[in-house]
Amino acid sequence: MIRCLKFCSRVFFLLFLCSKAVVFPFSAFDYGPAEVRWVKRTLAKMTLEEKIGQMLCLGFYGDFANKTSETWIKYRHWVEELKIGGLAIYRGEVYETAHMMNSLQASSDIPLLIAANLEKGLGNQMDGATLFPPIMSIGATGSEELSYQMGKITALEARAAGIHMAYFPVVDVNINPDNPIINTRSFGENPEDVGRLAAAYIRGCQEFGLIATAKHFPGHGDTERDSHNVLATVLADMNRLTNVELYPFRKVINAGVQAVMSAHISIPAIDPTPNLPATLSKPIMTDYLREKMGFKGLIVSDSMGMGGITTLYSQDQAAVLAVKAGVDIILLTPEPEVVISALVDAVKNGQISEARIDGSVNRILQAKARIGLHKDRYVDVCVLDQILAAETHLQWADLMLEQSITLVKDTSQILPLSSEKKLAVFSLSSDPGDYFAGRPFIREVKKRDPKAIEFYAEASTGNEFLERAIQKAVDVDVLVIALFSSLRSGKGSIGLNERQVDLIHRIVAKNISVMVISFGSPYYLRHFPDVNAYLCAYRPSPQAQRMAAKAIFGEIDICGKLPVSIPGCFPVGHGIQRSKKTDMR
Repeated sequence: MIRCLKFCSRVFFLLFLCSKAVVFPFSAFDYGPAEVRWVKRTLAKMTLEEKIGQMLCLGFYGDFANKTSETWIKYRHWVEELKIGGLAIYRGEVYETAHMMNSLQASSDIPLLIAANLEKGLGNQMDGATLFPPIMSIGATGSEELSYQMGKITALEARAAGIHMAYFPVVDVNINPDNPIINTRSFGENPEDVGRLAAAYIRGCQEFGLIATAKHFPGHGDTERDSHNVLATVLADMNRLTNVELYPFRKVINAGVQAVMSAHISIPAIDPTPNLPATLSKPIMTDYLREKMGFKGLIVSDSMGMGGITTLYSQDQAAVLAVKAGVDIILLTPEPEVVISALVDAVKNGQISEARIDGSVNRILQAKARIGLHKDRYVDVCVLDQILAAETHLQWADLMLEQSITLVKDTSQILPLSSEKKLAVFSLSSDPGDYFAGRPFIREVKKRDPKAIEFYAEASTGNEFLERAIQKAVDVDVLVIALFSSLRSGKGSIGLNERQVDLIHRIVAKNISVMVISFGSPYYLRHFPDVNAYLCAYRPSPQAQRMAAKAIFGEIDICGKLPVSIPGCFPVGHGIQRSKKTDMR
């Protein structure tokens, strides 16, 4: 099926290029004599303040805003007066965002480099565009082809929508089951697989004109703290760092990744300075990344508004230290005027040389020239409905979901489910207010078994109500429990609600056949290893919930393998293979 989709995708792409009604939305990466001249000419005429402005990338939203609104005035101030070099889009409607980008590009003397966190494709930021599963799903398939296609489709849609740079892929090696912020955002725990799959994504991404950004250097996978809240620390020695955290970064640098994002984490084995994030460390960002690893591209800070920075440093202190460390692009500072002023002063008082500033600005302008922004900076809104969420793109996303479904355990041979058995299906969310998290899944189950008993609970659901769940489960043949706990910045944990875990233990103790489906972290099994069956779907999206329903009723093959080990339960690479029913009508 992958081969068929690959062929169809290429046919679609060729037809797309040949169509007279469609203009290809970007130039291939190119850096010839014309680009060299443009960079030199542009840099030569910039003031110090304008150069420093180029090093800032600030966040904006694609929601509609009247041109007299405070929001719009702020954005114009950034572009016209602060002369910032880039913007990062966070959430928006397709056409409103395109219109806003075009207006801001028209207001900027130098083309703006537009970036976005595209961890699940363009649909991660723009409603209606193709939405992929998290890359741990790719890790569960082990497929370089799927990773390549994710990068390619993301690039096609992002470039069409006016985005030039993806803050992706994550190349952190998730070896800590309690990591509260990386988890399913990682390909897995095997450094070789992470590097291999990340390199495939980068090829797909950059072959189609989108700058890829490997993050979070030098590796955020072995932490139990979220750097959105506080400074996290990786205590590994240099040998472990070399063989685990740093290994995939070497792979993607060799694969030609054009940008690397720093992590707000302390790495004492490389820089023992207390309370110093990697972002602000010259031994890490320059001595190790630039010189030892030979990286020549853009170094982007992680958001400077995160707790890993703000709990220890003011914005002006952090910006000066970041530039001295080797950072080229200062991302999402909440105080742009303060940062620009501090950096200007640092140059004038000799803390930072202007040559150091010129080096970063030269790299930024080169990146803009390579993707053709000096020739055309605008979004062609006429092609958006021909490229975004194209049928072949959606088919690839579905295939990724399908092939990632991982059956970890089925000791009682529960699968495939049958409507001949009395079935109950519970949706348990550990997030407050997320009462109907599993509604798409339960809807799909009831399509196949209208008699199935249903139950919903979320983090604040009381004990009395949970007792009803036990009563509902007593007389069933099989109980399917769908588990949800969101992975999001600042949450500080991806753990499960303790009362819901206790509920599962009490139901298992009654000798009821229980199957748990994780629509998130694969590590949940650690809490209830005695359940009869366990399935990983990796993501709570409606698409993933529909695919999981197909899997448990035997409508698709189950072929995924664990991209991480579940301590005390199963090793990385484990997965039970099941073929779909052959007698389906």
